[in-house]
Amino acid sequence: MNLTYLASNYSDPDPAVMLKRYWAAVRKAAELMLAGENVFSPIAHTHEIGLMLGKPVDHDFWLRQDRAILQHCSKLKVLCLPGWETSKGVAEEIAVAKAIGMPVKYITP
Repeated sequence: MNLTYLASNYSDPDPAVMLKRYWAAVRKAAELMLAGENVFSPIAHTHEIGLMLGKPVDHDFWLRQDRAILQHCSKLKVLCLPGWETSKGVAEEIAVAKAIGMPVKYITP
């Protein structure tokens, strides 16, 4: 099965920016799904889980979760929201994808 991993930046000191990024990821994931792709978006799929945890968890916690799924995907699409170029998480997702020979495509919101 083909599965697209939709990477996007999320973290920011301003919770309003994080919520805006969450909704941008949800919209793009829905758009890709409607176009026929099977999509996993770590932001769209885990935002609510993060809220339910009731406490902040570190970057490494989420990277472990995301890397396990990324390794089973057939392609990585990077949603180029403002600030994506400086995102540690997006950079690591791109590095993992490239290391396993996965195609990487950059897309706009």
